[in-house]
Amino acid sequence: MLTLVLATSTFWAQMPEAKLDELIKNTIKTFDVPGMSVGIVKDGQMVYSKGFGVRSLKNNLPMDSKTLVGIASNSKGFTATALAMLVDDGKLNWDDKVSKFIPEFQMYDPYVSKEVTVRDLITHRAGLGLGQGDLMFFPEGGTQTIKDIVHNVRYLKPDHSFRTKLEYNNIMFIVAGEVITRISGLSWADFIEQRILKPVGMTASFGSYNRAKSSSNIIDAHAPVDGKAIAVPHDWNETANAAGGIMSNVEDMTTWANFLMNNFVNKEGKRLVSEKNAQELWSLQISDKVAPKNPYDSHFYGYGLGWFLTDIKGKLQVQHSGGLIGTVTLFTMIPELKLGIVALTNQQSGAAFTTVTNAIKDSYLGIEDRNWLKTYSERMTKNEERFNKQKKDVYD
Repeated sequence: MLTLVLATSTFWAQMPEAKLDELIKNTIKTFDVPGMSVGIVKDGQMVYSKGFGVRSLKNNLPMDSKTLVGIASNSKGFTATALAMLVDDGKLNWDDKVSKFIPEFQMYDPYVSKEVTVRDLITHRAGLGLGQGDLMFFPEGGTQTIKDIVHNVRYLKPDHSFRTKLEYNNIMFIVAGEVITRISGLSWADFIEQRILKPVGMTASFGSYNRAKSSSNIIDAHAPVDGKAIAVPHDWNETANAAGGIMSNVEDMTTWANFLMNNFVNKEGKRLVSEKNAQELWSLQISDKVAPKNPYDSHFYGYGLGWFLTDIKGKLQVQHSGGLIGTVTLFTMIPELKLGIVALTNQQSGAAFTTVTNAIKDSYLGIEDRNWLKTYSERMTKNEERFNKQKKDVYD
């Protein structure tokens, strides 16, 4: 009986490599993704790290595990970690007022200006709406500086009351990045590279796109135009690095996952964040609704400090996605299983990274193949049909 249990456990411990290879190849073909790299870590070891397709349709060079990709909003976890390090250094407290570090900072409501804290900046609960203010830095080419953005927050009329709702917002992370600069005297990118990337062992990663773009192994972004993916300009503005500027690859991102799941202790045994603040980062700060029927029987969902948190099949999942024009990424950890999954793409199809991540996740959770590729392919087809009908109705 014991042998049977062990055999079953081993079978579900990892999807067979050939099967995963095939799934990824079929996924990028189905969703017209030129290139995708995937990494898996389990119990402190990298068990899978590969690239598929091409890094750019301009040169057709292969995508591999070392290909640099803009991880976009997965950078937010680094911003939160940087703040945790400054808390450990005694330079700030999570509930310090933002005005303590940026005296000129104001929000639309004078009360909120007075009360907004560092914690509020990185929990999407300051009252601004989804993406509100993004046009100050997006798309690329804007002339506003970080100083301008910090000043202009005062003109953004909130969508809802302070601390009452989770509404995803990048602008507050830019302000959080400025807090790091004011305290440390370093630019956000310098702080991230010197205090996090290098000590963690992420030797191929950069704190901003401009620092990485001379690399020979880097993607071009791609987006569908008239139903076919084409290369498009990289869209990230350097003023928003604290919200989404890091360039990395699956090898470094799996190193990051191992570091985080090792209680923020690096390979040399050095702790970069105290146990108290590591726990703080992954503690729910504001919750959101959970669908009553969902594929992982989740009971809660919300945001910690720089991370989305939920329960899947009774286990904590720490996750974040990232998206730029032409690039989307997904970073997933199930700390109880010591499992980390990284999916980086050079096209903006969230269906692709979710298909692969869910299939891998299911194999470790002991869930039989649910054919996520079929599910998301059918969903995409229905969405396209709906969009085409709406477009036809408008133009006819």
